[in-house]
Amino acid sequence: MKKKIVILSAFATPLRSGAEACSEEVPAVLHDRYDFTIVTARMRRHLPRKDVLPGGVCVLRVGLGCTFDKWLFPFLAPLAAARLRPDIVHAVLESFAGAALILCRFIVPNAKRMLTCQSTNTHFLVRSMHRSADAVTVISSTLRQRAHRFGRDDVTVIPNGLSLKDMHSAEKVPGRILFVGRHENMKGIDTLLRAFAAVQHPQAHLRLVGDGSQKGVYEKLAQELGLVERVKFVGFVPVPDVYQEFAEAEIFCGLSRSEALGNVFLEAQATGCAVIGTNVQGIPDSIHDGKNGILVEQDNVEQATRALNKLLGDASLRTALAAAGMQNAAKYDWSRIGEKYAHVYDSLLAMAE
Repeated sequence: MKKKIVILSAFATPLRSGAEACSEEVPAVLHDRYDFTIVTARMRRHLPRKDVLPGGVCVLRVGLGCTFDKWLFPFLAPLAAARLRPDIVHAVLESFAGAALILCRFIVPNAKRMLTCQSTNTHFLVRSMHRSADAVTVISSTLRQRAHRFGRDDVTVIPNGLSLKDMHSAEKVPGRILFVGRHENMKGIDTLLRAFAAVQHPQAHLRLVGDGSQKGVYEKLAQELGLVERVKFVGFVPVPDVYQEFAEAEIFCGLSRSEALGNVFLEAQATGCAVIGTNVQGIPDSIHDGKNGILVEQDNVEQATRALNKLLGDASLRTALAAAGMQNAAKYDWSRIGEKYAHVYDSLLAMAE
């Protein structure tokens, strides 16, 4: 009989973001070995309380069907998990799901507890979340260092994965530079716009895909910098349509101020972009400067401009970095990442015997 694993994820399809991807992708890969159930917040009244994802993974939605459900999740999810009598409770993300894991210590005492950390947030409960888990996984070396500060030396680094089967190639548009992400201060779009303003390459143009609270601010900045004809604010583009944006871009440039890992850089590498990123937190885990991309310092407009000009003016360098990036991204396919999670699951199950 397959062992039961309950995955706690406050947000699931159709509401999940990249941070919660592993809560669905790992069961999709490993459903033939373990009996998975995903417990998530309902959030919308039209969403059924019970659902089944492709691959046969069961989803239980708890709450009233409103946005307040995420605040109820830490209390309702452990109760739902207890009724399932799982062997393992696996919380994905050290926020609402992590808070639920703390209560699982008392409500589901016979289950082994596992926490997957994907955020650089350091709110007051994060330390307790780490200590309440029997096993902790993190998506980058930066988060491993944080776990060490919380007294956890038994941490496994398992990065987020990629659905390489959903990605495709396309003819690159000459001079196209791409950014994909939330339009928030932490993403450094203001630095990108200022750096791009100094780029003189005749074919260079920038596409900004995404939305957020600062979009209007960045549109105004683009006007002030005289970039209206060279910058396109595309808005939100859903998966998998966004992969076409990646496939057509020659260069991907993300100048984040904070990034636990940065799956978007891996997606850019997987679709053949030459990648520029900042040397902060988890980004160097996927971008090795001069080998499969270029790293620049945070908020350094001059460095970013030089990197853009360098790639725009050197086709052979672009090609070499893009090829190395595609090789790197292949290591992150969910089929490979799923095996890493299976190793942790099996270790926990062995502890329980």
